[in-house]
Amino acid sequence: MAAPVSPTLALLSLRCPHCHEGRLFTHSAFNLAHFTEMPARCEVCAVPLEPEPGFYWGAMFISYGFNVATVLLIGALLYFVGGDPDVWVYVLTVAGAALALAPAALRYSRALMLYWFGGARYRFNPSRLARG
Repeated sequence: MAAPVSPTLALLSLRCPHCHEGRLFTHSAFNLAHFTEMPARCEVCAVPLEPEPGFYWGAMFISYGFNVATVLLIGALLYFVGGDPDVWVYVLTVAGAALALAPAALRYSRALMLYWFGGARYRFNPSRLARG
């Protein structure tokens, strides 16, 4: 009998916090026109993925934390590994990394917001294991 997916692995794979099977986003992160779109309900268990209007406004603070971590990490790498280059190298590298990581930061900040504050808790269902 296979063990259910852990909440951490479900979060990292951007799956529903209730069933750990349904996808949180409808399109790929590489689809820049639609990478923010989420279904209203989980496609598997029908739990609402937006618990209340404006719920994901709080995810901006989590995304801000991701961006601060990106700036600090890249700044430290450039300073210690890159030999403290000119300021324009810092600016271009950090700006490029922030833009490249923006879809991931948005998606994971929304997922964290949903897992931490969304109210949907994992419900183990043994019949799902029998399906495959």
